[in-house]
Parts: sequence; C-alpha cells; structure tokens
Amino acid sequence: MANLKAFKYSDLIEAGCDEAGRGCLSGPVVAASVVLPKDFMHPMLNDSKKLTEKKREILEPYIRENAISCQVGIVFESEIDKINILNASFLAMHRSLSKHQVSIDHILVDGNRFHSYNDIPHTCIVGGDSKMMSIAAASILAKNYRDRWMRKLHEKYDIYGWDRNKGYPTKEHRLAILNYGASPYHRMTFSLLPNNGQVRMFS
Repeated sequence: MANLKAFKYSDLIEAGCDEAGRGCLSGPVVAASVVLPKDFMHPMLNDSKKLTEKKREILEPYIRENAISCQVGIVFESEIDKINILNASFLAMHRSLSKHQVSIDHILVDGNRFHSYNDIPHTCIVGGDSKMMSIAAASILAKNYRDRWMRKLHEKYDIYGWDRNKGYPTKEHRLAILNYGASPYHRMTFSLLPNNGQVRMFS
C-alpha cells in the first residue's frame, strides 16, 4: 500500500474530499467525500491517477462496503459555465458532503483552496489523494462515477471518443469538435479549440 495516513486528527470524524473532471471540455465535474473507519486498510489504495481502471474497479466496492459513509456530488456543464470550474468543484464537494447522515467534525480537501462548508473546519492538502486514505478513496469514487457517466454520454455522441478520453482535451476530442461542432454536454466557457477558435454547435 502507498504510504498513506489514515487521519489528520484521529479523534475526529473526518471526511476526505476530491473531484474528477475539472480539466475536461465536456461532462460534469464530480466530487466524492468519504468517511473511513479507524481500522480501514487496503493494500492497493492510492491516488486514482496512479491506479489502473481495473484496480479502481476492484477498490470501489471495497470502499463502499467498508466506509462509514461515502457520497457523490455532481455539477453539470450549464452550471459550470455560469459559476466557473473552480466554484463548480467546490459546489460538487459541498453537494457530496450534504448527503452524509453522519456528523462530520473535520473535512480534508485535495488541493490548496476550498470554500468552507457549514462552518466545519477543513484542511487543504496539496497532493492529498496520495497522502490521506480518505482523500484517495474519494478520488477513486469520483473518478469511477464520472468515467461511467462519460461512457453513457458516449452512447449519445460517439463521435467525440468519450469512452476513451472521458471528455479531456485530447487531439481526437478537439478534432471532433472542429469537424462536428460542440454537443450540449460541452462546457462552452472553456477553450474547446486551440487559440479560442470559433465553435459551432453540433447539428
């Protein structure tokens, strides 16, 4: 197992938060928050970006079955375009946190910024998904949820290769936008084409 810490404050009920899809051109931003028990352990647990899809799929049911609580929050493309991706990431985390039935004493957030949630103390940890178990678990749940979402969207718009690129700005994805236009699931405030090229809508 990676050298992950179980808790920052072992005497508090902590929720680890992370998001997936912040740098994508299409699809929602998804956040997860996870409260782990004191004895949680799995040898494969790590930052989702360091794991294969197969390992993430193995870990997800283990996390869901053994966590005290785990929840997911989503912010869709139209909301992202209205409030910007940073605020959307915070909102997705807030939405996930709002679903917990347990009382949370402290929030651990991957990254260096966060908007306070319900006056609960929080700690921002840069690279937290490779340092804290709860954040790593949240990164896996958020990544898996979003990947499944993008595979479903791919069934509607298979020209963009979302089953492979998951909405990230690959050459394949941008070429499809250039050739076919943007779908209703694209973030129109993002630079969909290089040099802010003019984008038409899919028809």
